[in-house]
Amino acid sequence: MKFTLSWLKEHLDTTASLDAITEALTDLGLEVEGVTDPASRLKSFTIAKVIEAVQHPDADRLRVCKVMTDEGEKQIVCGAPNARAGITVVLAKPGDYVPGLDVTLSVGKIRGVESHGMMASERELELSDEHNGIIELSSGEVGQKFVDWLALNRPEAVDPVIEIKITPNRPDALGVHGVARDLAARGLGVLKPIADVSVPGTFPSPIKVVIAPEVAEKAPFFSGRLIRSVENGPSPEWLQKRLTAIGLRPINTLVDITNFFTFDLNRPLHVFDAAKVKGDLHVRPSAPGEELLALDGKTYAFAPGTMIIADDQGPESIAGIMGGEHSGCSDETTDVFLESAYWDPIAIATVGRALKVNSDARYRFERGADPAFTQKGLELATQMILDLCGGEPSEVVTAGAIPDTTRSYALDPARVISLVGMEIPEAEQRRTLEALGFRLEGDQAFVPSWRPDVLGSADLVEEVARIASLTKLQGQPLPRPQAGVPQPVLTPLQRRESAARRLAASLGYNECVTYSFIDQPAAALFGGGADAVRIENPISSEMTHMRPDLLPGLLAAAARNQARGFMDLALFECGPVFAGGEPGEQDLHLTAILVGNTTPRDPYASRRKVDIYDAKADAEAVLAEIGAPAKAQINRKLAAWWHPGRAGNVALGPNALATFGEIHPKVVRHFGIKGTVVAFTVRIAAVPLPKVRTPSRPALALSGLQAVERDFAFVVDPQVEALTLVNAAAGADKALIERVTVFDQFTGLEGGKKSIAITARLQPKDKTLTDAEIEAVSAKIVDKVSKATGGVLRG
Repeated sequence: MKFTLSWLKEHLDTTASLDAITEALTDLGLEVEGVTDPASRLKSFTIAKVIEAVQHPDADRLRVCKVMTDEGEKQIVCGAPNARAGITVVLAKPGDYVPGLDVTLSVGKIRGVESHGMMASERELELSDEHNGIIELSSGEVGQKFVDWLALNRPEAVDPVIEIKITPNRPDALGVHGVARDLAARGLGVLKPIADVSVPGTFPSPIKVVIAPEVAEKAPFFSGRLIRSVENGPSPEWLQKRLTAIGLRPINTLVDITNFFTFDLNRPLHVFDAAKVKGDLHVRPSAPGEELLALDGKTYAFAPGTMIIADDQGPESIAGIMGGEHSGCSDETTDVFLESAYWDPIAIATVGRALKVNSDARYRFERGADPAFTQKGLELATQMILDLCGGEPSEVVTAGAIPDTTRSYALDPARVISLVGMEIPEAEQRRTLEALGFRLEGDQAFVPSWRPDVLGSADLVEEVARIASLTKLQGQPLPRPQAGVPQPVLTPLQRRESAARRLAASLGYNECVTYSFIDQPAAALFGGGADAVRIENPISSEMTHMRPDLLPGLLAAAARNQARGFMDLALFECGPVFAGGEPGEQDLHLTAILVGNTTPRDPYASRRKVDIYDAKADAEAVLAEIGAPAKAQINRKLAAWWHPGRAGNVALGPNALATFGEIHPKVVRHFGIKGTVVAFTVRIAAVPLPKVRTPSRPALALSGLQAVERDFAFVVDPQVEALTLVNAAAGADKALIERVTVFDQFTGLEGGKKSIAITARLQPKDKTLTDAEIEAVSAKIVDKVSKATGGVLRG
């Protein structure tokens, strides 16, 4: 949204400086994106007078001029045909930057004659395209600043252009009057009222308007009138300069008037050449095969049902977006039909996106124009056409009805403090809302028709705080409890998550944060990809489904790192995974992967390939950190993306707390990763909370009696798992046996059998064990293992 400072002052009676206005606009939420100030690039130029101009000795088209400047008499070589004695000119001195030439002047020689500066043309100063000669001023004193002369004699030439960024919720600021309203509410001036104009019609309009029932909801109201015997042509200079300043190309008076109202009062209009309209205008859905050559020179083919404006011959306009070339107004137009309508924002946005057509009208209608200003805008535009083009207006024709936007919300002055933290007196709050156009009746604030974004009492608070300036908001410390211990801020699950992340990082893993959305094929590899977790409006084709596991994101990250030459990786992520699209169908996991070689902590240790035991050890370390019971078991109830023979679950009965092992080779190939990938996943929420919650750790229990360790080697069948043997041995005497660990495995024995060697640690509690007691426990271990596995002691 662009406008000039002088344009703004036609709606705002203010003495505020440009800097004060731009600072206030940004603070009000109308962010200033840029200011083009012509005076800033012309501030170095001064006024001078030519005393003498003689022919250059070596050039027919050059003259050597004596010029009186504020620094005395200077010699300047000039090639302009109008360089002569007695004229007042604009002087650029050595060291001045000339914007039209993009050069900085210096003292130079032209055909052997020194020149101390130059006399500028309008194009060289970017005032216009005129370059037939140097500027001749009708007045001015030697040494006077040229910008000061322009401000008095051609103020439009130094009129700053302000460009602001409009958020989608502020359609009222898409007109200069709406911007001025905000500034007036802030206190930077007084808002000038819009003239109340009513132009009586002198004859019935021969063109009527009909809204088809199929589009009645999309086109609530349409008004228009015929103006005959107009004289169209180039618009007045002031109107052309105003449009040119904001980047619009003047076309003719009728079209320029509609563009002016679009930016001045946020009221898009359209003009039809009435002589080219056959019959009445119909707002209707398009028929199959209909198309329109629009004013932008492009032909648009309409899908059946597209809302258009048509006459008896066919389409004449894309309703609310752009008119057609056939009925456009030219210099030969004598009778014009002026349209002012209100369109449903969603309908306009839908058609605009489908046709991929952009216009200033669409930009405003799809954000919400003021429906109550529809007919008033028609009257004001009619008056301007009569003033600039003459003519005779018809009576107004209408179709439909203006939507009723009346609504009110309770104004609670205390909510400003509770929602924003600012103390603003009630009287100031009411003054602010009234300045913004709200009507107050008791504790009810009635929303003006031009503010479709205000939809609740909280929005009233936002308006009050915005005008008061959030820069005045001061931080206040939260109140502290007077006595007692404050309640915990974090939940047990949040504390566990933090502890798990810290430990994973301390184990040497690098944390990743990946998208919660993945593509359907990757989701399907990990048991997901169903419609229940599909994204309705994905941001890309690679992010269509919620992730069922953290592994896809980590594996993709590993593949990207390997592609850049980083082959040894240790990555982890902690975050939610989704089993469905409903609340409660998600879980919190910590997942880590290892690829390539280990990085030993011991500087003298050798590097080796990562294996399943690296993942198992780290998974158990994370489980221990978050308080998982030490009595967890290992099982092989694995999902399809784990290697069936090189992975396992850490579980309490049927409840799997963690999974560790190698990733299935087909999954690794899918992601394009080189080498073996081992990983572990800890299901943080699945770890049961302790039954007794104490603020401190339990007392350390140490026995003063010597522990005893005994080694056993059992010959078992090859399919026997070490865990089965360990569990059997540990159950031989739970009171004395503290732990059982495997320290060796040997395969290739006679009959294909294997040997598993274990160490059982016996810890007495009340007395030292005798040899007979130790032998009795050893016999129990042998008996339990034999019954559980069929194994025998190795000879």
